[in-house]
Amino acid sequence: MKKHIIRFSIITILTLFASVGFTQPPPPPSDAGHGASGNQTGGNAPVGGGLFILMGLGAAYGGRKLYKVNCEELEE
Repeated sequence: MKKHIIRFSIITILTLFASVGFTQPPPPPSDAGHGASGNQTGGNAPVGGGLFILMGLGAAYGGRKLYKVNCEELEE
């Protein structure tokens, strides 16, 4: 059981640190405010909220699986 908790903790920490590594710097500001061609540049889509929801659901699913495995071990 302790082995599962340590493995789960390591995977969670590595996943959280990996998401920080994919961040990009913002684009440089333009002088005209609309880019070189005069068109407005694309907006920033809010991806962070959905990412945390999916990570939370994945953690809950993993926790449920671990709980079921532990319950099966106790019954045997």
